[in-house]
Amino acid sequence: MIGKINMLIFIVPLKSPQASKSWERVSKLFERCIKSICNQTSANFRVIVVCHEKPHIQFRHPHIKYIEVNFPPPQNLDLPTKRLDRGRKVLTGLKAAQEFDLCHTMVVDADDCVSKYLAEFVEPHHQGDGWFFNKGYEYKDGSNFIYFRTEKFYLHCGTSNIIRYDFCQIPENPETIEEEKLSIYAAPHHKILKIMAKRGAMIDPLPFAGAVYIINNGENNYSRGRSLLEGLYNYKEAILIAKEVYKGFNSKFLTRAIRDEFGLYDTKIG
Repeated sequence: MIGKINMLIFIVPLKSPQASKSWERVSKLFERCIKSICNQTSANFRVIVVCHEKPHIQFRHPHIKYIEVNFPPPQNLDLPTKRLDRGRKVLTGLKAAQEFDLCHTMVVDADDCVSKYLAEFVEPHHQGDGWFFNKGYEYKDGSNFIYFRTEKFYLHCGTSNIIRYDFCQIPENPETIEEEKLSIYAAPHHKILKIMAKRGAMIDPLPFAGAVYIINNGENNYSRGRSLLEGLYNYKEAILIAKEVYKGFNSKFLTRAIRDEFGLYDTKIG
């Protein structure tokens, strides 16, 4: 069956207005993300967006399917609660993907951007078990520079894996899954290689940069800005700040070619 199927399905879990600092900001970031996905050079893809509420955007595309979930939006906004909400949405999207003739799926964080060549790459390689993004970009909105991470990009960004669908494990009722069982089905992005290996999958590095990780946009679940004052009193913070400085010095100019490949534009409000 796999040899006859070559469609890539993108799954986009979108946070709720209740879990957002600014729903307007979330919607703008998502609109850029979905435009980026739909800019694929191959039409052999579909996008499943799983949300509590559809975002306020103007962009429309026939390859987008929205699923509005019924489980309550998170009230407690700590990381475990956010992780559970995201995981339930990912699994809901994976289950819904069964209606399509697909070979691979890719989870995309709703504020990131992806290469327009992903679907085109998967088409002739539809028998592959999957790919992890060893290379990718990191970008902060409004900057004219972008950092190119040449290795281990998948350890930093959730938008970093393409997996053959028959290696995905999907529970019968994704919307009711609990936190303690989440990792069995929705593997964390930084553990995907080990988990897929246990399932017998040989995941290869994608031979090009696959995504842009949008950092410090005000709505990231797992990142935040850092101050020099924190670094004076906290050794771990000082190390992280030093890494940010290093990335700043080693960033390169954001070219038109990179903007075009990833659908990257400024989403600043006001």
